[in-house]
Amino acid sequence: MISEKQSSNRLSLFLTFFKIGLFTFGGGYAMIPLIQREIVDKKGWISDEDILDIVAIAETTPGPIAVNSATFVGYKTGGFLGASFATLGVILPSFLIILGISFVLRKFESLTVIQYAFNGIRAGVLALIIRALLSMYKQCPKNLPSYVLMALSFAGVVFFKINILIVILFCAILGLVFSANEVHVQKKNGRTNP
Repeated sequence: MISEKQSSNRLSLFLTFFKIGLFTFGGGYAMIPLIQREIVDKKGWISDEDILDIVAIAETTPGPIAVNSATFVGYKTGGFLGASFATLGVILPSFLIILGISFVLRKFESLTVIQYAFNGIRAGVLALIIRALLSMYKQCPKNLPSYVLMALSFAGVVFFKINILIVILFCAILGLVFSANEVHVQKKNGRTNP
């Protein structure tokens, strides 16, 4: 039997992610600031530190970042059904909007005002992506290996057209190596300096 509190939590997950899906254009990275504001600041379902973990997990698993993020948060706060409600909430607005647009886009896509509107949306999406980048940068470790890894990743993807999955896998392996080395050094220093 489903309690009233569980039912309310699932409805809240659905409505929150429906709102995120409805008012965010530009995909997953553009959604990160809105997810952070709604899920961390307003609802308190996860912490600021969890946002980086969500982005990392969502980026390394198949599927869109927004869907993976909704599933992760929903599961963490409401189990399997919470994940289902959050995922449905974030997917439904896009589905309904695309369904509606598909009926009318062919008739209106040549209008200058529609082309200008899309140009404006692109500029707004770019601003949201830059905000997400700055937010993630503030929470990332700031040391030489991190900066080198960031530069190499950027160069590999932009200039050398290396597959993003290979770059992510490479970064994950190096992150494990650097972290294991740091833990080893801390343990060694702990033994020599009581």
